[in-house]
Amino acid sequence: MLPAIDANLQVETPRTQQGNMEDRGTGHSIIGNTTSSTEDLDFELIWPDSEDLFETLMSSDPTNSWQMPIGILPVPITTRSHINNGSFGIPGPFQEKGSIGSIPVGESHQAVHNVSEMVTSLSSTVTAAVEATSLTSVFLDECLHMFFVRFIPTFPVLHRSTFVFRECTQPLLLNAMAIGSLYLGPKDSVAKGEALWRLAHVAVATSWETLITHQGPYDSCQGVQLVVTALLAQIYGALSRNRVIRTTSQAFHALGFFWARQCAISDNEPYSRSNLPNQNSTDEEKNRAWKVWAAKEIQQRALLGHYVLDGLISRMSGETPSVRHAANQLGLPSSETAFEATTANEWLNHMRSQEPFQYSFRSIIRSLFAPASQPLTSFHAFSAFSLRVILEGLQSLVSDCDSDDLSTVGVPTKFELRKALSHSFEAISMSPNLSHSERLELLLRWHTICLDACKDSSLLCRSICSRYGIVQHVCGGKNIMKPEQDLISWASTEEARKALLHAIAIQEIVEQLPRGRAHVIHIPSSLFASATVYCVFSLAGQGAVNVPNIVNWQTVLATNEPGNSSTQPGCTNQSETELYLRGENPFFRAMGATKNLLYELNSMQKLFKCLCSQWGIAFDMEDILDQWNTLCH
Repeated sequence: MLPAIDANLQVETPRTQQGNMEDRGTGHSIIGNTTSSTEDLDFELIWPDSEDLFETLMSSDPTNSWQMPIGILPVPITTRSHINNGSFGIPGPFQEKGSIGSIPVGESHQAVHNVSEMVTSLSSTVTAAVEATSLTSVFLDECLHMFFVRFIPTFPVLHRSTFVFRECTQPLLLNAMAIGSLYLGPKDSVAKGEALWRLAHVAVATSWETLITHQGPYDSCQGVQLVVTALLAQIYGALSRNRVIRTTSQAFHALGFFWARQCAISDNEPYSRSNLPNQNSTDEEKNRAWKVWAAKEIQQRALLGHYVLDGLISRMSGETPSVRHAANQLGLPSSETAFEATTANEWLNHMRSQEPFQYSFRSIIRSLFAPASQPLTSFHAFSAFSLRVILEGLQSLVSDCDSDDLSTVGVPTKFELRKALSHSFEAISMSPNLSHSERLELLLRWHTICLDACKDSSLLCRSICSRYGIVQHVCGGKNIMKPEQDLISWASTEEARKALLHAIAIQEIVEQLPRGRAHVIHIPSSLFASATVYCVFSLAGQGAVNVPNIVNWQTVLATNEPGNSSTQPGCTNQSETELYLRGENPFFRAMGATKNLLYELNSMQKLFKCLCSQWGIAFDMEDILDQWNTLCH
């Protein structure tokens, strides 16, 4: 077992620096993309401390915390004595936890002993699985490398440039490595990644009360790493091929928010620009200020990451969001250029040049629903990460107003939501701060939310599978719904035609994404929503459809109040989009392009096969799509 670690201990700087992080591969789309190989890596460890972590995991020491993660269970003192001496890979001392008290003899004592044995047995089973996967320190090292090179550019919640291996708790490292394993080529990488995830899960589940007391050397409060750990575990679990892991992940879904509240993470003051060192400060002062800022930024981004993930998971599982996104009082994170800076001086230059924002996400989302006479918040300077949080706020409101019969008290109408989505579309399209890849990723999520505003895609999936006896494990909730969805009739409505336009846009965007950015976490659910709409139209006998050559998305969203159609028959100078939405095929057929949805469903299967290499849930999605394809043909 590793001894307690000095929190001030630094390690060798990784040989692979920030400049190597992004392999954008702008000349390659997701088509034909395969898992990243490690041919560019030699076998000298990039993260030298991976060897120590490996030895800890493989230790046969019966007191090793990874072999027996009993946390704070009230077990006999001979076992409990190992709890607070740096166990579970938590560097530095901990606040002492008060004991439950003396354990009475008799049945209560025996019950506690049985629970202790049960946890020990569970841990032994998990660690035996780890040993069976033939883990090596080189594998752990490569996983962490791929985590920073492939995953973090698409979901920036950890700061590569100030990351210190030994300042991290082991559950955080294990979850990061589990995600990194998804980008490695060998076939056994998935099994090894699952073993790492299970090991981290057992450690967190049994010792979260100890982990929540951990405070890094630059953290402003306790528990930040536990919240980050929960976020990474949720991402891996939600998109895993293993259904048991997916279910387990959903069961622990809201815990990240709970732990964040317990630690009052959102109550901490944001980093003040007055704390920025001046040009005459020493390099040591600049580096310390940089690390303090990075810790604050990670703290904020970790919680915002939970908001992003909450929107995705709740939609896929058919559940309501865990929190009220529109009430999110967190402020905006710093710009991506500042976050990606590789030196303290580079960071300082970016911080001094960027305009400070005082907005909270609550005020931003509120401004999207403000009357036309009131000025909108300026979205153009927002980062891609901030815009993702805003989109999930809108998605949570879409979930609240899904009902077609009665509106929910205090929830915006669909008309109001579409106006807000229109404003967000303008912000994404016009922002000068977004790269081409970031804009595509945001538009991909925007189209999916708009599609769900027309019709809940998870509801459509369950309806198709229920009607035709197809077993599915992707969308949560019961397969049998009352009243039964009339898919044939719905496919002939204006809302269905709008959903189809968004579905086509989703497929086109996924095919355009460059290889290095094809790992964003919302790709599988977005593409599956698109395939679901294609299937409904095909089953309704509309396997070949005419659609506009160029879609005016403002027109698609310009739905007036109930009773007033957005496109009135008989009007002259109608655009292609307006004619299509009206369903006037005789007039429209000569103007639009023909789309063969049956052919596109086949193409989508190839896309899902590519996605399977990173996100295992794509296996289940591809299996459902294969059955739908057979049904449609």
